Amino acid sequence: MATSAYAATDTAASTPRIEGRTACVIGAGFGGLALAIRLQSAGVQTTLVEARDKPGGRGYYWERDGFTFDAGPTVITDPDCLKELWALSGHDIAEDVELMPVMPFYRLNWPDGTNFDYSNDDASLRAEIERVAPGDLAGYEDFLRYSAGVFEEGYVKLGNKPFLDFASMIRAAPALAKYQAWRSVYSMVSSYVKSEKLREALSFHTLLVGGNPMTTSAIYALIHKLEKDGGVWWARGGTNRLVAAMVRHFERLGGTVRMHDPVVQVHTIGTFATEVETQSGWRERFHAVASNADIMHSYRDLLGRTKRGADQAKSLGRKRFSPSLFVVHFGLEGTWPGIPHHAILFGPRYKGLLDDIYEHGVLPQDFSIYLHHPTVTDPSMAPPGKSTFYALVPVAHMGKLAVDWEQIGPMLEKRILDEVGRRLIPDIHERIVTKFHYAPRDFAMDLNAHMGSAFSLEPILTQSAWFRGHNRDDVIRNFYLVGAGTHPGAGIPGVVGSAKATAGLMLEDLAK
Repeated sequence: MATSAYAATDTAASTPRIEGRTACVIGAGFGGLALAIRLQSAGVQTTLVEARDKPGGRGYYWERDGFTFDAGPTVITDPDCLKELWALSGHDIAEDVELMPVMPFYRLNWPDGTNFDYSNDDASLRAEIERVAPGDLAGYEDFLRYSAGVFEEGYVKLGNKPFLDFASMIRAAPALAKYQAWRSVYSMVSSYVKSEKLREALSFHTLLVGGNPMTTSAIYALIHKLEKDGGVWWARGGTNRLVAAMVRHFERLGGTVRMHDPVVQVHTIGTFATEVETQSGWRERFHAVASNADIMHSYRDLLGRTKRGADQAKSLGRKRFSPSLFVVHFGLEGTWPGIPHHAILFGPRYKGLLDDIYEHGVLPQDFSIYLHHPTVTDPSMAPPGKSTFYALVPVAHMGKLAVDWEQIGPMLEKRILDEVGRRLIPDIHERIVTKFHYAPRDFAMDLNAHMGSAFSLEPILTQSAWFRGHNRDDVIRNFYLVGAGTHPGAGIPGVVGSAKATAGLMLEDLAK
């Protein structure tokens, strides 16, 4: 097994202590929590401020009629990046949460009835490739070597290193060129395998971090190696239990959490952030301020009274943002041992559907569904004899698709449930105990997500590394970013990696 970017890199013994300094982290999503833990572990008195009534950001959850519904994300990869957050202070993640392996990682299903169980069990995966894509096994072997190479360069070496100037990009250029980073993931996969189904199976992962497989840099092919080495995991009780564990650990270290009180302004004097002010009127001075809030919200609203905030918001407005999501949460009578934890129900189109979502901004008649069924792994997510599900489809963000989601939502919800019923659960409507949906408008309202984007900036090459939000602001010298809008990007390993990069900068600056 290859070494994770995180394995055994930071321990309690190696963590420097910084006393007498204070920091504020805005937003208790995974990135903000990971950053707050890192700062507090190093002795920086850290206050975490969250707008909503529960922590987690996109890892929010609801409890309805005895069912637990995670908002997402549901795929936990590279558990070492999480374990390190406890190891920093000599603790063990197992004190606070149980991580359970998920197998297969995903079941991929096509309209013609073909299934493909995707996992890191070598024998099983090769048998699946031989069955679904005979003749492509040698090509897959070549792709795996490519994926291992980009994993080493793009994740292990660069995944938690900040890109603060163009020179850092130049230094990374030879590796990016070696692995043809200008090509798309789908293009690179297609150069190795000929089966369209296998091409889809090896390229869909970018959708889980907001990227179009047809345009996202081939560097993101590293996700295959990341999953192969680290596996796919589930937190017992739901992703929300992992969030709760991070909060518990942060507070154990002496950190302060301020909930249900949105930040309204980061005050500045000259090129320094000085104070954080919330809706309730609370206002406090800090040596350093970091934002895990949406990147546009951070600059346009929280720093909106500064020239830097206005200038950066204008610049961000010209960038490409990832699509949004439409998610149907539903609880069913009965249990479904034949439906795996994660399934991808591909639609009849692949590239055409992606073009509709990413380029044309239309609501297609067809869709691909990411189906989450946690009760097959963890029955505690539903009452006895019942099952928790969500069905997720990518949709264009509100800047491209301007529809009334109050009107469209119920219709799209029914179409999605109809399709799940047609493919997997024929009497789905009769079995529904409870259901609700979450639309782009909800992302915008609840998370201040720009245009309802579910993953912040789209992960194309010209919006990666130095071209993404910088982990430390270029002008306001003690204002930092963490989360999906900054390097390296979305997904749990991505935002936890951004926290490592940002914490390194903050601790270095606070130690001066």
